[in-house]
Amino acid sequence: MTMDAVTRRRRGPATLPVYACLAVLIAYAILPFLWMLSTSLKPTPEIRTTHPSFIPSRIDWSHFALVIRESNFLHYIRNSLLVAGSVTLTTLIVATMAGYAFSRFRRLPGISIAGVGLLVGQMVPSVLLIVPLYITMNSLGLLDSFWSLIITYTTFTVPLSALMLKGFFDQVPVEIEDAAQIDGCPAWQVVWRVVLPLSLPGLMTTALYAFVQAWNEFLFSYTFISSDDRRTLTPGMADFIGMWTVDWGALMAAAVLGVLPVTLAYLYLQRYLIAGLTTGATKG
Repeated sequence: MTMDAVTRRRRGPATLPVYACLAVLIAYAILPFLWMLSTSLKPTPEIRTTHPSFIPSRIDWSHFALVIRESNFLHYIRNSLLVAGSVTLTTLIVATMAGYAFSRFRRLPGISIAGVGLLVGQMVPSVLLIVPLYITMNSLGLLDSFWSLIITYTTFTVPLSALMLKGFFDQVPVEIEDAAQIDGCPAWQVVWRVVLPLSLPGLMTTALYAFVQAWNEFLFSYTFISSDDRRTLTPGMADFIGMWTVDWGALMAAAVLGVLPVTLAYLYLQRYLIAGLTTGATKG
């Protein structure tokens, strides 16, 4: 028996508690979604019973049909995609420039103070800013428009995104940029042709973060948008909550459908999220 096999056998019992804890955490994270999915597929009497069961007696698609055909859910999805996509693109552009400046020009006066300012800004609860931001948007004439949401969401996503990208840019050796310039690459193209391709995992992580933040936000969208044709997904789902009753089946069906875009985005980007920056630089 080789030494590697002996080592694996010795580590086997020691890793069992670790895997057990991971299994408990995964179950804790997945169980709410599974219950939501189960509720969306149950007939209404089984949802309102005092003795609920996890597995429905039969699959009932009427809640999904109600959400898609008899509500403005698809319209809300379109609005959320427009807002979240715009926020993601804007955040990537601004955060990339800011993150690169923090990484490469850290010795310049004021850079450290700006970084601290970003951190301090992230510590302010968004609920404290709802009134001043509402007054600002009203003064600019942007209330009840997508611009109010895009500007607000970008303001909240850029600071952390810039710090995230700074960490990725720090791992790209400056010598690679110098070598590219020696080989004839213009200085203004070094970032575009060299640094960004090597930082692709960081860019994809930042994009996913910005998209999820804009997609899930409720408070500002509920406050700034009053017309139904500009309403986004999260406040739009409140239509299934009445004054005296809640349509739990339709609400859970809408929630399941609302999770799908984020899930698909993660499944598409996971190969970038797990890719190591150093490995990418070596392969390049």
